[in-house]
Amino acid sequence: MSGLITDFPYDGVVTINRVILKPEYTVEDLQERVALLCENVKTYHSDTGFVGGFVALNRGNISNEGSTIGQAIESPLKGKEAQIVTFWRSFEDHERSHRSETFQPLFREVLQLCENGNEEIAYEMLWSGSAYSADEAKAAQEAKAQFMHGDAA
Repeated sequence: MSGLITDFPYDGVVTINRVILKPEYTVEDLQERVALLCENVKTYHSDTGFVGGFVALNRGNISNEGSTIGQAIESPLKGKEAQIVTFWRSFEDHERSHRSETFQPLFREVLQLCENGNEEIAYEMLWSGSAYSADEAKAAQEAKAQFMHGDAA
């Protein structure tokens, strides 16, 4: 495991929320409410299990190289679906954070935006890593060529 999220423990927990915006709300509404929620988590839970996180917005592109379900051009959820991903030392730490008095009002504000309600799934990390530097990539390619007899697997 590599340091995409600094200090994330090997046995940590990743949670993922899928948010689909109601038609009457904008991405700016989501950004504002999630920013307040994330600031709260960082302030009150950095010392009780929160390690990091990110929010990603569906930009509409569908990879025809990486998808096996057809050759769609654009996701119908472009600009209206987001993933909120958080990293925790343990699932228990995560659950405690959600029960806190400071978290719940801000969480309800985010939920008002959601067309799909909310289901937050917890995952255990199996792998993470960052890209090689240019020199590391070259060395890895050379090693593959040498030890794999030219097969770039």
